[in-house]
Amino acid sequence: MKLQMSKRSAARKSESKAIRRAGNIPAILYTQGKPGETVAVPNGEFQSLLRQVQPGRLSTTVFTLIDENGKERRAIIKEIQYEPTTYKVSHLDFEELHKDVKINLNIPIECTGVAECAGIKLGGVLRQVIRSLRVRCLPKDMPAVFELDIRNMANRESKRLSDLAIPKEVSPLANMNEVAVVIVKR
Repeated sequence: MKLQMSKRSAARKSESKAIRRAGNIPAILYTQGKPGETVAVPNGEFQSLLRQVQPGRLSTTVFTLIDENGKERRAIIKEIQYEPTTYKVSHLDFEELHKDVKINLNIPIECTGVAECAGIKLGGVLRQVIRSLRVRCLPKDMPAVFELDIRNMANRESKRLSDLAIPKEVSPLANMNEVAVVIVKR
């Protein structure tokens, strides 16, 4: 997903407000071993890209940031700040990706086979306790999502994080004995 960016100065709060009035979003691009670089991205362009992202997968979406000189830099979103009343995006934090530097990120967990699940057919309810797993990996090894098949689960049965199919290049940063999903009675 390509997104234009322009450099900005971070001297005063009034400058950030002026950037927002001009239809842009103030942002910071963090790079390993360097201070954060203050930039701005077009609000309309970001909103249109945001609509293309599947729900829950923003943390694993890679953006290609293009500066005024045409230089491209790959990055992921580390944090989004919203205005509390209008829920408009007010600030973004990006982390630049490098081929040889490992990153920490949250990978969403999606349940598959919900329609065929025996426990749900018998009146049970799926309760997803953990919705994402924090991992450490190289950008090239970053999975988009972890899928957890619940097709064969019965009532009062649970699956743990250890039941996820995690590639060997990806290191989980959580206790793998924690319960991820459970089928409970109504």
